[in-house]
Amino acid sequence: MDKTFNQDYYDFISPMLSDIRKEKFDKILAQRTKHFTVILEDLYQKHNTSAVVRSCDIFGIQDVHIIENKYKSYMSNQVGKGSQKWVDFHHYKSKQINTQDCIDTIKSQGYQLVATTPHNDSCLLHEFDITKKSAFVFGVEKEGVSDLMMEQADGFLKIPMVGFTESLNVSVAAAIVLQSTTERLRRSDVNWKMTNEEIQLKKLEWMEKTIKSIKDVKERYYSEGK
Repeated sequence: MDKTFNQDYYDFISPMLSDIRKEKFDKILAQRTKHFTVILEDLYQKHNTSAVVRSCDIFGIQDVHIIENKYKSYMSNQVGKGSQKWVDFHHYKSKQINTQDCIDTIKSQGYQLVATTPHNDSCLLHEFDITKKSAFVFGVEKEGVSDLMMEQADGFLKIPMVGFTESLNVSVAAAIVLQSTTERLRRSDVNWKMTNEEIQLKKLEWMEKTIKSIKDVKERYYSEGK
């Protein structure tokens, strides 16, 4: 990891937060995972992006990868309910090959690429193998996951449906997939939790986000020769 945990700095800012707040961080971080991650490919509606991010926070997904080809990503505070403050975003928007850049990054991190699509019978949700590190891809409204993503996907995931309608709203689909897979994951023997170092660093980051005057606090810390 690029950062290392600074115990001295942690001890310096720790008294600025209540024990209840820090205990809540510990409780939530104990349920956070990087075993699964989510990719949002060029979503257009900001309420959908916000709702998916909110589901990621609710179901303990720490990382969200956002591809911006045609559309710029926005977060709605009303829909997201502040969830964007607690998850890590990875944006792909500076190149003409954003989707490929994301694919290469995800696979280099050991994830299998799982495209969610109602038009492929490869794997039903309840049959999905939760033991493998997986990145769930949710595509733009109406069109779905791009051809490039489909071509390079390691697998396909389908939510069983028995009605006339062939597809779900992308944010609803994401919530169903994440609820099902994370529930099964936590009941398994898979080593799905974040490492101690990742937890320490993330707790420190969350503590900083909670302290309103954190810039002044940091200046004071370093001015004292820490």
